[in-house]
Amino acid sequence: MGLFDKKKDDFLGVDIGTSSIKIVQLSNVNNRAKLVTYGMANISSDLARSKTPETVEIVANTIKKIISKSRISTKVCAAALPTFSVFNSVISLPNMNKVDLGSAVKWEAKKFIPFPIEDMILDWKIIQDSTPENKKDSLLKNSKKKKRNKASDFITTKSKFNKVLLTAAPKNLVSIYLDIFQKAGLELFRLEVESFAMARSLIDDGSSSTMIVDIGSVTTDVAVVENGLPVLNRSIEIGGNMMTQSIANSLNISFERAEQFKQDFGLVSASEDSSNIPKKIEETLSPMVNEIKYVLDLYRRQGSGVVEKVILSGGSAYLPNLTDYLRKVLDTSVYIGDAWHKVMYPKELKPVLDEIGPRFSVAIGLSLRNII
Repeated sequence: MGLFDKKKDDFLGVDIGTSSIKIVQLSNVNNRAKLVTYGMANISSDLARSKTPETVEIVANTIKKIISKSRISTKVCAAALPTFSVFNSVISLPNMNKVDLGSAVKWEAKKFIPFPIEDMILDWKIIQDSTPENKKDSLLKNSKKKKRNKASDFITTKSKFNKVLLTAAPKNLVSIYLDIFQKAGLELFRLEVESFAMARSLIDDGSSSTMIVDIGSVTTDVAVVENGLPVLNRSIEIGGNMMTQSIANSLNISFERAEQFKQDFGLVSASEDSSNIPKKIEETLSPMVNEIKYVLDLYRRQGSGVVEKVILSGGSAYLPNLTDYLRKVLDTSVYIGDAWHKVMYPKELKPVLDEIGPRFSVAIGLSLRNII
C-alpha cells in the first residue's frame, strides 16, 4: 500500500479562495467523519492570477495563523485548485488497454487545451468504471505517477468506447501550491479540483444528475455532477463582490453599506420594495442565469439527460430570495446545500455551522475524501 492509499485518523481540508482561506479538520471515527475544528481568515489570495512570491508568503502565513488559532492538531491535508484555472472535458475513446488509453487521452487533450501539454498535469477517469482504484487518482498523485504495462491494466467494458473525464492543470500552479504548503509546515497529501470536493460534501451517492452553483466573491462556478463526478464545468467572472459594487455605484454609497443593503433586501420584488436595489442585483445576476441555462441546455443536448436539481453554495448562497428567484427562472428545484450533512458535530454548533456551511463546502469535501 502506498502513501496515497493510506487512511489517516485526522485530516485537513484547506480551501484557498479568492477572498478567504477556510480549513476544516475531520477525524475518522469508524469510517464516519467527526468535526475536530475549523477556521477561516479573510484574505485576497487569487493565486491563479497572482503568482508572486509575496502572495505565496501571505497565503502561507495566513494558513499558519488559522492553524494556531483553531488549534489544529494534524499536518496532513488536501487542497483544491480553483475550477476556473483547470481545463475539464468528457471525451469518448475506443476500448483499449490503460497504457494506450493514457497516450490517447494525451493526444486528445492537445485538441482543446490552449497551452503546451508538457506544461500541464493530466488526470483522467473512466466514467463507466466506479471501482475504488479509479477514484483514488489526484492531480498531485498523477504528477508523480509512473507508467505500467500489465495484463491487469487492460480495461474490460461491454461498450466498444470508453467515456473518459479529462482534467488538466498548469504545472506552475501546482508547484506554487506545493511551495505554499511546505512554507506553512503542512504535508500536502492530495490536490484536486474544487468541483470534485464540492460534489463530495454536497451530494449523496446514487443521487440523480445535479448542478452545483458555487457563488464566490469574484467568480461563480457551475458544475453538473453525474454519479459523483463533475462531468461539465463552467466558470463566469461574476460573484458577490460584483453585485455589491453594482449597488454601491447605483446609490453612490460605500461598498460596506452596499453589502449590508444586499443582504437586507436581496431579490425582493419591486412591488414589495420601491428602491432600485433589487433591480440592480437582478441585472448583475442576469449573465450568471444565462450561463446556468446554457449549461443545463448543453448537458441535455449531449444526450446525458436532464438535471433534476440545483444546489447553491458559496458566500452569496444566502442572498435573500435567491433560491426562489432561481427556482422561478430555471423552472427546476433549487436549494442551498448542506455541506455538513455527512459530518458528526455537537448539536449546539448547528446554528453557526449552518450559517457558514456554504462557504466551507470545498474544505469539508477535501477532508471527507480521506474518510468516506
